[in-house]
Amino acid sequence: MTSPLGPQAAYQRFLGEGRFMLQYSPSANRYVLFPRVAVPGTGETDLEWVEARGTGTVYAATVTRARSGDFNVVIVELDEGPRLMSRVDGILEVAIGTRVGARIAEIDGEPAVVFDVIGDPV
Repeated sequence: MTSPLGPQAAYQRFLGEGRFMLQYSPSANRYVLFPRVAVPGTGETDLEWVEARGTGTVYAATVTRARSGDFNVVIVELDEGPRLMSRVDGILEVAIGTRVGARIAEIDGEPAVVFDVIGDPV
């Protein structure tokens, strides 16, 4: 795998340190994920790294069936606003609206954000 460059390299470095970080633009009052050099839609370049709250709500979910084992794929809407694709560990079928908390796990030798259930669907 090639090494990421720019903001993506910083994001991967933070994950490797066990930190889930987002970019935030004070002028646009907007959180950004995945890492960029400018805010989508506005072009603002005042992005700074901030610690993510690490909580969110399952926006969409599916179960993937595989010979190696079934697993879920979810889109989580973070409390800060951005959405990301990941998985929820510990259960197979996840209800839309389920509250989840983030943690860093190693997947295929790389650090990644995964989620655990922290509350019932809203």
